[in-house]
Amino acid sequence: MIKASIDNEILGMIVQIEKCKDVLERTRIPVALFNRFRKNTRKVSSYSSNKIEGNPLTQEQAFKAIEDKTRHFLKPEQEIRNYYSALEILEQKAERKEKITKKLILEIQAEIVKGESKEKTGFRDPMPPGVLFAVYDSITHKVEYIPPKYKDIDNLIDELISYLDSSSDHPLIKAAILHYQLVTIHPFEDGNGRTARILSNYLLEFYGYGFKSIGSLEEYYSYDISEYYASLQMDLPTLYYDGRENPPHPEIWIKYFLRMFTLYARKVVEIAAKSSSEIKVELQGLSKKATIFWSYLQENSLKKIVPANIAKEMGVTNRTIINWCSELAQKGLMKPNLVNKRIRSWQVV
Repeated sequence: MIKASIDNEILGMIVQIEKCKDVLERTRIPVALFNRFRKNTRKVSSYSSNKIEGNPLTQEQAFKAIEDKTRHFLKPEQEIRNYYSALEILEQKAERKEKITKKLILEIQAEIVKGESKEKTGFRDPMPPGVLFAVYDSITHKVEYIPPKYKDIDNLIDELISYLDSSSDHPLIKAAILHYQLVTIHPFEDGNGRTARILSNYLLEFYGYGFKSIGSLEEYYSYDISEYYASLQMDLPTLYYDGRENPPHPEIWIKYFLRMFTLYARKVVEIAAKSSSEIKVELQGLSKKATIFWSYLQENSLKKIVPANIAKEMGVTNRTIINWCSELAQKGLMKPNLVNKRIRSWQVV
């Protein structure tokens, strides 16, 4: 297990990220924009995380695979869709504040490799006699890394879960260590990197470092894939038991992780500030009362409203609520929900 030592450089990056987090929390982002950000973030993350693993699809092709519903999908397309689906599952778990457990790890890995052969789901089994389980270079086919023996996986994952539950490390450090440990333990035949990245992000969300689902951290890893892998490997020996289980200089990976997160956090703050300004422009031309109504919807995180219900809460008539909703709809901020050609409710878009 990694034993993190915090030096001034690491502390400085944590402080920068905390400052960005504070600014973002004080930036009001309308529900409409939040929903758009969240969906786009899932798309970009699905594309970027699979790109790291060598998925050949372009971003446009990946997005199309996510949007399409009823056709046969090629393997690279299914990989993108699986990751997107796993993100949706984790979003629901985050709302329930579910901790990371062995069961959750297995559930997410199964979703990521859905459609593959059964032996690729769950912790890996022993290899046939004379066959070495290892990570090979995709070009030279030379052995790059020999993970721990299959019989040690259960205990190593239990140790990792125990660390997550009991450690007082800063959440950013915990997320970095979770990422490294899952990749290094390599508990599965397939999906190790994707599972590590998606669960590291989930842990950040769990501790309040999800940065409002704006932007994709995986995208920053994918900008220089060689640097990402070099930072994980830290010039350590090929065999897990020769030093990778407890690397002598884990700060190499931790500093890379925090540097990527710092770049990401700064960009998120920039995007949020710009989006907040754009909404102010969109609200121009609204009546004062419709603008106040919009603020009320945002402050109470209301995404779908029935005029009769909200009218009672606000002490106005149904017709007044409908008029305000119509004004907001003209700005593209709301839309009516039709049932048998009649408007039954209104939705923030």
